[in-house]
Amino acid sequence: MEYGLIGAKLGHSFSREIHASIADYHYELCELSPEGVDALLKNRDFRAINVTIPYKETVIPYLDFVSESARKIGAVNTIVNRNGKLFGDNTDYAGAAALIRHAGVSIAGKKTLILGTGGTSKTLRAVIGDTNAREIVIVSRRPNGSEVSYADAAESHSDAEVIVNTTPVGMYPKNGDCPVDLRAFPNLEGAIDVVYNPLRTNLILQAQARGLPAEGGLYMLAAQAVYASALFTGREADEALIEKAYRGVLEQKRNIALIGMPSCGKTTVGRIISEMTGRRLLDTDEMIVRRANRSIPEIFEQSGEAAFRALERDAVAEAAKQSGVIIATGGGAAIDPRNVQMLRQNGELCFLDRPLEKLCVTPDRPLSKSALSLKKRFEERYPIYCSACDFHIAVSGKPEDAARQVLNAIGEEI
Repeated sequence: MEYGLIGAKLGHSFSREIHASIADYHYELCELSPEGVDALLKNRDFRAINVTIPYKETVIPYLDFVSESARKIGAVNTIVNRNGKLFGDNTDYAGAAALIRHAGVSIAGKKTLILGTGGTSKTLRAVIGDTNAREIVIVSRRPNGSEVSYADAAESHSDAEVIVNTTPVGMYPKNGDCPVDLRAFPNLEGAIDVVYNPLRTNLILQAQARGLPAEGGLYMLAAQAVYASALFTGREADEALIEKAYRGVLEQKRNIALIGMPSCGKTTVGRIISEMTGRRLLDTDEMIVRRANRSIPEIFEQSGEAAFRALERDAVAEAAKQSGVIIATGGGAAIDPRNVQMLRQNGELCFLDRPLEKLCVTPDRPLSKSALSLKKRFEERYPIYCSACDFHIAVSGKPEDAARQVLNAIGEEI
């Protein structure tokens, strides 16, 4: 390996794509055990590497030189091999500062909770301290010294105004997890989560649902990568590359989730978008049928609607965890807030609004197999679709036109 990232688990990582967008070297992902880290750093058979969880502190004793900022923080995320000597630095600091600015979260004068105690926590403590937070409280599963437990945070520090998550809780593949319930913090004014896969964790979605500035870690990842790449190559950092890398990976990794009534064209439009963009199409109804080995009418008849909805939640959860796909949902998927929450983690929700008179009654749709039941479902669900969607797409013409409208709405060019 010449250039790359080392960590314990890297299945969630977008770093290879980001470095490919900003530099011309080959960047590898290398999952290592502690023994593997020991061997790599002793052999020094690499040019430059990034370091992630849980090795940002582990690597320090192997280094010949550590930058003043990394030493102050107590964590290293970038190592450059210069003629056999290992130089350690921390570009997470600049990346985290860039993320906070990008998110529009105000830190100065605010009481801030930092969740976690690892190397990334140390970096965020430095950034937030330098941004003049009024008070910093460190929250840990196993509090030691000045740290507090999660229970204490909710009980004794409910007046926190900013929450920053530096733990991997909520990271792929455990997308549904959340380190805290934000309802315990009524004074909250903003939230940051260093997790970037999914793009929006449940922590961030909770904050955004309250209308608060909040953002996941993708912008931090892009920014720290640009600064790390400059160290790798010995060049000046080009900060214009941060937005380019961020936008490029965001467009590549976000999902397009199609919601709307049965027969509005979700699967058809999804297939066309798939052909236009090269993205994979996931149809949650088809996923359910494959899993159950039964048709949807058979599931309703033999097991009832509740059983179908449980299968649907599982299918939506599986599809929503993917990155860069198109998801065609069943007509009733968006009526369950849990499904909407899961789809929002990695995706933009597009409501394909086809007028009632242009929807079709078909016997394979158990809840809309007559004109009367179709009309009833439409009236019940229409306001839910409008509330759940990020983009409202009026569908009246050809499905190709609807596909172009979807891509235009989310800002993707064909």
